[in-house]
Amino acid sequence: MKKIFLIATVIAFATIAKAQDKPTLYHPEADAKAEIAAAVKKAAKGHKNVLLQIGGNWCSWCLRFNGLVTQNDTLNTYMNTNYEVVHVNYSKENTNDKLMAELGFPQRFGFPVFIILDEKGNRLHTQNSAYLEEGKGYSSGKVKEFFENWAPVALDPKSYAEKTK
Repeated sequence: MKKIFLIATVIAFATIAKAQDKPTLYHPEADAKAEIAAAVKKAAKGHKNVLLQIGGNWCSWCLRFNGLVTQNDTLNTYMNTNYEVVHVNYSKENTNDKLMAELGFPQRFGFPVFIILDEKGNRLHTQNSAYLEEGKGYSSGKVKEFFENWAPVALDPKSYAEKTK
């Protein structure tokens, strides 16, 4: 009887420990539209764009991408300088169907999928994350290029004005 109790106790603690390790990057209960609206407002004040990372805590590639951009100082700095980031949940608990329709059904590309909005909330680009992959992870060079290509300065016509002498 003591062995059964001991085994049950070990299993219970292991289950609790595993549940506590569950990532919480995405929140199914969140009001994604409100979070996006707040990010757009903040982006307008800071002259930034908005980066929507759509995925879920169930998605290892979503967590892998977030790990890269938060642990790589260059990517993290560039991302935070140029974008307001919103993690939009897509899971069995909440697929955000209405929002996905408004965004052009980005889930068709798989997860994560990225959407760039300008500081007014207009959709500029939808990015299939497969193009940023390299091996069993993401290419920091490809991710940096993606960030650079959709940063506000890259979209500003003044960046390309002919230099007069």
